[in-house]
Amino acid sequence: MCKRCNWGTKNELMLRYHDEEWGVPLHDDNKLFEFFVLEGFQAGLSWQIVLNKRENFRKAFDNFNPQKVAAYNEDKIQQLIGDKLIIRNQQKIRACVNNAQRFLEIQKKYGSFDAYIWKFVDHQPIQNTFETLAELPAKTKLSDAISADLKQHGFKFVGSTVIYAHMQATGMVNDHLVSCIRYKQVRALANVSRKN
Repeated sequence: MCKRCNWGTKNELMLRYHDEEWGVPLHDDNKLFEFFVLEGFQAGLSWQIVLNKRENFRKAFDNFNPQKVAAYNEDKIQQLIGDKLIIRNQQKIRACVNNAQRFLEIQKKYGSFDAYIWKFVDHQPIQNTFETLAELPAKTKLSDAISADLKQHGFKFVGSTVIYAHMQATGMVNDHLVSCIRYKQVRALANVSRKN
């Protein structure tokens, strides 16, 4: 039997996410924005709740297109607040629109959001060697620093814990347990990770 990180075996949706996405180095700006949206909504909730609503979020937020989200007006925000298929947290919805605007500013300043965010790890994933889930940190000094920098750029709902989750999801760190079948696979992907 193949061994996986315990959290990734709870159900089929989580299994697919664990096996296909989590920890894979991600350099597509729109996908990076998608994870920023989803992780912002996750704050204080479980990832399972967000994952269950991911397709609803995709439809509600124009396929996570930052240009479109940045242009949302009050009518659109009120429509989202009333959407029972997503997480109807007004602060998080407004933060999402704000963050899309800040995201576009980062793209303009650095050429891409990818270039900005990956510079914090020198454009190469950090390879951790955790053996148990208990060893995984909720945040690190590096996520503290990224969080602070994002806040200086005007982002909201980007606390250090949210940012560390983003780093894990987008492959900036490989936090698969060393016993997990994905650990070596993801580690190998780091060797072909694009360097800016």
